[in-house]
Amino acid sequence: MDRAAKDVQIGEIRSRFDKMSAAVFVSFQGMTVENVSKLRAEFRKAGVEYKVCKNTLVKQALKDVAYKDKLDDVLLGMTGIAWSFEDPSAAAKVLKAFRKDPAGEKLQIKAGLIDGSVLDAQGVEDRLATMPGKNELRAMLLATLQAPLQNFVALLAAPAQNFVYLLSAKEREGK
Repeated sequence: MDRAAKDVQIGEIRSRFDKMSAAVFVSFQGMTVENVSKLRAEFRKAGVEYKVCKNTLVKQALKDVAYKDKLDDVLLGMTGIAWSFEDPSAAAKVLKAFRKDPAGEKLQIKAGLIDGSVLDAQGVEDRLATMPGKNELRAMLLATLQAPLQNFVALLAAPAQNFVYLLSAKEREGK
């Protein structure tokens, strides 16, 4: 590969890291092509971009960032990188689910990256994969906004409901 092609790839990798909300580094050593293809399909469904990158190119792309020294141990051997752009937990959730499948038993999570902090493999599975996703956060926000209105409607309906209970009790008492 000539220098111009390397510079283009370094620029592409750097732009992915600049736009991402989270990234997960994985080792796919020992996996079959069929299983890696399944993993790529799962990533596509979740809106995650996955690419196998040369470690030296990734190091060059990240030479100006503060956390680059923490990734020296991660960028060894075969490395695939899954970038999440909208939902920070999307890649970690796909990887956690895929590792439970027999097809993903050889897949190893090396590390994760979110907001400039590096997570170890356990942190990716325990913290990043369990974070609520974009749609879950929207549902929580909607529930929070609806709760006061639901309580208000219940308070408005309570006197009429209590009156119906009173009439029902009088009717049973009269029988």
